[in-house]
Parts: sequence; structure tokens; C-alpha cells
Amino acid sequence: MVFMRPVAIDGGTAVGIEVELPRTRLVVVTTDKGFLMCGALDVALLSTRLRGREIVAARAVGVRNIEELLAAPMESVTPAAEALGVTVGMRGSDAIACMR
Repeated sequence: MVFMRPVAIDGGTAVGIEVELPRTRLVVVTTDKGFLMCGALDVALLSTRLRGREIVAARAVGVRNIEELLAAPMESVTPAAEALGVTVGMRGSDAIACMR
């Protein structure tokens, strides 16, 4: 099952997505510039092997839904996200606002 809904952010709208998988769930909030994701996101891969793509992304761990992702502190961020002002420890709602 895939669940999608608009998410109001400061000055715009993002898209929240939850994907039910066997024994887990993927949780994502995305804008045109970047995205937040649950612990399944491999920030190290994006920051090293795919660095040339300049992917704007941040990860929170231990979240089970869109609301928790927006409330959680970011555990890791890509260099491209840092360039937009996203920092480790920043709440998801603040991080996604930097990506609008």
C-alpha cells in the first residue's frame, strides 16, 4: 500500500509518502529540491559514490509516519542539503522548509 498526501510547509507544499513493505515502512517527505526519509536512506552512499549528483537529502531514524519524520531531528544530511542550510539535529519540518 502507498499513501500520499500534501504537507504544508513554510511558504509552500511538499508531498508526504508512506510505503508499506513487509515488516517495515518507508517514509518520505519531498519537494522539488530535495527530500527527507526514514532510516532506510543511505546518506553515506549519496554523499560519497553519488556525490556528483548533488542530491539534497536528510535522514531521521526511528520514525514510522510522516508526522514523526517532520518532528524528528535529522540524523544525517548530504553535503548538498548542508549547502541549503540543513544541519544534523534540525527538525524535519525545518529541514524540508530549507528545501522548498
